[in-house]
Amino acid sequence: MNDSLSTRGLVATVPNHIVTSEGLPITSFRLAAAQRKFNRSTQSWETSDTNWYTVTAFRQLALNIAACVAKGDRIVVSGRLSIRDWESGERSGTVVEIDADAVGHDLTWGTSTYSRTLKRSEPAESQPAAGSTDAITQTAWGEADQPAPPGGLLTASEELRSDEDTDSDTGADSGSDTGADSGAAAAADEDASLVLSLDDAEALTVGSGSAP
Repeated sequence: MNDSLSTRGLVATVPNHIVTSEGLPITSFRLAAAQRKFNRSTQSWETSDTNWYTVTAFRQLALNIAACVAKGDRIVVSGRLSIRDWESGERSGTVVEIDADAVGHDLTWGTSTYSRTLKRSEPAESQPAAGSTDAITQTAWGEADQPAPPGGLLTASEELRSDEDTDSDTGADSGSDTGADSGAAAAADEDASLVLSLDDAEALTVGSGSAP
């Protein structure tokens, strides 16, 4: 026999939670479902027979039951009903089981707080720390740029000042080299003029000495 069943009752035992060697979570407990009828003559509810079920849940439902269902809770159970006979030595009996599809608290008897279970997600890829030399910046088009400097990205004004400092350093080096070259050329011209002046003086002296 394997039919669908929805019933409500009292959790009569502490839920037993196990995980198989294959990693399958299983939670089971005994449920006492009492038959209650309203007696019109006494104007009150009366309990007659009590049906006992072994409720078994698997996977995520088993994990959630183990986390929030306790002995003494009033719950509602929906699942597939199965009946099987058992024997143990001289003892025998019949077990009525419910393979649970859904389990929840019976709000007729109290209140409950719902908390959604999030599914496991893929681990996020590790990203380099901001400001580290390994951090790669990207342009507006998504292209990889050079690693960011240790102090962070430069602003537009800082980049402009950096370019001006580079230009001034280049100009200073160029000016000093040009000035040195000009000074050397001027010194060479002065030496040549001095040699020419000495030659002219000797020529004049020789010319004046040979005059009659």
